[in-house]
Amino acid sequence: MKSGVFCVLSLILFSGCAPQRPSARLSPGFTPPASAVSPAALAAEKPETPQQQVLLEQRLIESALDLKNKSQLNYKIQPGDLIEITVFKENDMLRSARISGNGTITFPLAGNLKLADLSVPEAEALLAEKLSEFLIKPQVTVLIKEYSNKQIYVLGEVKKPGAIQIPAERRLTVLEAIILSGGFTDLAAQDRTKVLRGTGNSSQNIPVEISRITKQGDKSADIFLEPNDTVYVPQSFF
Repeated sequence: MKSGVFCVLSLILFSGCAPQRPSARLSPGFTPPASAVSPAALAAEKPETPQQQVLLEQRLIESALDLKNKSQLNYKIQPGDLIEITVFKENDMLRSARISGNGTITFPLAGNLKLADLSVPEAEALLAEKLSEFLIKPQVTVLIKEYSNKQIYVLGEVKKPGAIQIPAERRLTVLEAIILSGGFTDLAAQDRTKVLRGTGNSSQNIPVEISRITKQGDKSADIFLEPNDTVYVPQSFF
């Protein structure tokens, strides 16, 4: 993804209960969907116990992932991306395909199609249009399984939240990603940093204690990130 970046969730969601600080600017090129967050619903919530804090933090994580997923709908498919195509009730048409250098794939019945520079919904609509000549109202789903431009996301209490390109020549760690995002804000709960990996039943929530890395010198705690990981830094409520 070349331009998908994200707003500071804690400023939006907790503007009524967090200590005041200068307004953060959104990174250029990203407009969050209107339905991605609900400030009115969460702004009045002030956790008073650790249990309430855990529940509210989980909702923040879900909101962060929802914001990322919805923003990916605006991603333009690129040569080299690996996509999975499914057609409802047509199991034999399930296909994984790599977008070729000229931006095309070949799909049964639809033939050779140029999908590069289309968003996922646009690609689904094009495939459905081509397949409608042979199937009755085909329902097509396109999933990007692997991005040619590999990146990760850093959300929450960092100074420049957004997407970060993974260098081609080496791997990126959690602490490096946070540094590239401008470092922690004053409200960051650094030792509750999490890496959110995968989706659905294969999803993982990996805790990262930053003090083990920075104060104890434990480099093993600074885990390597994988493409499409989300580093989430929660707010310190107490």
